[in-house]
Amino acid sequence: GGGGGGGLELWGNQVLTLPLSVFFSLSPYLFPSFFPSLYLPLHFTLSLSLPSPFSLSPSPPFSLLFSLSPSDLNAKGAWSQGYTGRGVVVTILDDGIEKDHPDLATNYDPEASYDVNDGDSDPQPRYTQRNENRHGTRCAGEVAAAANNNVCGVGVAYNTKIGGVRMLDGEVTDMVEAHSLSLNSQHIHIYSASWGPEDDGKTVDGPAKLAKEAFLRGVTEGRGGLGSIFVWASGNGGREKDSCNCDGYTNSIYTLSISSTTQYGMVPWYSEACSSTLATTFSSGNPNEKQIVTTDLRQKCTDSHTGTSASAPLAAGIIALALEANMNLTWRDMQHLVVRTSHPAHLSTDDWSTNGVGRRVSHSYGYGLLDAGAMVALAQNWTSVGPQHQCVLTMLSEPRDISSRLLFSKSLDACWGKPEYVSSLEHVQARLTLSYNHRGNLAILLISPLGTRSTLLAPRYSHTHTSTVEIQRKPHQPHTVSVR
Repeated sequence: GGGGGGGLELWGNQVLTLPLSVFFSLSPYLFPSFFPSLYLPLHFTLSLSLPSPFSLSPSPPFSLLFSLSPSDLNAKGAWSQGYTGRGVVVTILDDGIEKDHPDLATNYDPEASYDVNDGDSDPQPRYTQRNENRHGTRCAGEVAAAANNNVCGVGVAYNTKIGGVRMLDGEVTDMVEAHSLSLNSQHIHIYSASWGPEDDGKTVDGPAKLAKEAFLRGVTEGRGGLGSIFVWASGNGGREKDSCNCDGYTNSIYTLSISSTTQYGMVPWYSEACSSTLATTFSSGNPNEKQIVTTDLRQKCTDSHTGTSASAPLAAGIIALALEANMNLTWRDMQHLVVRTSHPAHLSTDDWSTNGVGRRVSHSYGYGLLDAGAMVALAQNWTSVGPQHQCVLTMLSEPRDISSRLLFSKSLDACWGKPEYVSSLEHVQARLTLSYNHRGNLAILLISPLGTRSTLLAPRYSHTHTSTVEIQRKPHQPHTVSVR
């Protein structure tokens, strides 16, 4: 996986005898429309058990960047309000981008580009007979392919400046990741990544020390203190019953985790369900369903970009439109806008539920399909949220043996009377250290004071080995934790 330099995959049973500690990091991100104010005392339960005015004329057959209908992401709704991504800079963290592609050259930004693999400023991909390094170029076109040039199509934010960081075509170390995540953070607004730990149904991995520091510095110092915006694909391990909860990149509170839906609004076969998923865009599905049209290597076009790899750049483009509407948005403001304006209509899955404040949410889709028009409309007059507070509390400080199930509750005061007091809730992170001899049989749930249940870890039966596990999760609503 990603953090330690092992293999990365492009989105293209344990006895609990070691000390078990649970910590909640509560952040007052002021989500008044989604989360109620927290009234003390909080009561958390931990359960463990085993078991448009624009005339666009791209070349045929590419009617638009998506061979899916762009109206379903409401890009035209943003364009009709005059927003095309102008003044916003996006970079693609990947295997490079073809900077001289006729659909990208106009918007290419060398200041948002670098070759970390070779240590130079040119992000041009390494060409091979099989065109393996096409991934980044395809992602870039989704964001910023130029309009009205009779080439491939048009990007969601077709006036956005686009760069690329070539960092996947070599050993992906902690230093490589950190360098990429922190590149020119006063110039780049949005970083889009469509990669992560291997989708094998058993890997638990995430950013290591330097990459974690890069994320933290990005959100605290990037964009003049407003915070870098990190958009991440949720992963393609659905066939292996993988869980993006075990991916420390898409599961970070500092990233916007984006999943996929098919042309017909179904869960794709490759999709991973997890509580950290925030929203969804379109991508590929079954062979008879349309895929994503975008730029390709050797100055060509493709109509077969697939997976959550294709979903994250679409989200990055929509976020660029919202940022043009209000350049003072913080990284947390953008999470608020995504949650407020995403909608579940026409997305089919059996895991939709209604949370404690009446908002529909799904582990497959997050809060639903992104809506570019609604995002830019809300962004224009958005009042920024207050500063982030983090309250860390211990639920279990002594070792606890678990035979088949452990359920425990504790009232929390959210650091009442202290500077870090949390008055309203944005994220909950549950941190557990445990040992069990069949890790894949574990399930962890978090149950909110209002009864919303979030699966922080689903069973992954590809896990067969004994290990000690440290788990840190990011549900997007106030929760109670349950582990099985």
